[in-house]
Amino acid sequence: MTTSRRRFLKLSAGGIVGLSVGGLSLRAFAAEQVDPENPQAKALHYVHKSAKEGQNCSNCILLQGNAGEAWRPCGVFPGKLVNAEGWCAAWAKKPG
Repeated sequence: MTTSRRRFLKLSAGGIVGLSVGGLSLRAFAAEQVDPENPQAKALHYVHKSAKEGQNCSNCILLQGNAGEAWRPCGVFPGKLVNAEGWCAAWAKKPG
């Protein structure tokens, strides 16, 4: 099977658009806040307000999303949002 250059470019452009839209839908999916009573959150001692000096979700390497947002996605809780002022036992200092 021979693939023309034009077909290749169409498929590549479609893939890029698909990845972009896919990224948007993943961010939209992460709209529910983590419930501290959730079994996973309890196991990791997640709280919405950190009591640890200098440790909170906003300075954790696992936090995703845009800096300055109060609720952001976290790699530990897929599809959920954590409070930037929160904390859990998976906290790891962001480099820098």
